[in-house]
Amino acid sequence: MLDREIRALVEFRLEQARDCLQSAEVSAEAELYKDAANRSYYCIFHCIRAILALDKIDSKKHSGIISAFRQRYIKTGKFNSVFSDIIGDAFEVRNSSDYEDFYIISRMDVNHQIENAKIFIKAVGEYIEQISSNSQK
Repeated sequence: MLDREIRALVEFRLEQARDCLQSAEVSAEAELYKDAANRSYYCIFHCIRAILALDKIDSKKHSGIISAFRQRYIKTGKFNSVFSDIIGDAFEVRNSSDYEDFYIISRMDVNHQIENAKIFIKAVGEYIEQISSNSQK
């Protein structure tokens, strides 16, 4: 069974992910595309941190979080490699939209980022549910 504290941390991080996804959708609707791209990335980032909480792993650096997820969940086949592509794309778009002068992101690109965040959060939710079910048996 999952430790109560770990379960609470996982749920907290998933709630952060859901909030970011909602914020991304609201920002996109308001045509705040850079904000929407940022929030889409953070949805994915919080999902990754939720998964890593199961292993009691965290990092102060985004690259450390992403690397740990890829090592433990992509390379082991627990998650399809398409999720690595989603992470990489979201990270690149977020960095460009946050730090590059004159970076323009289209509505179509933002919608793609939001859809990827939805795919990611759904898969993570299902994985955590599966882990929770298996640990209760």
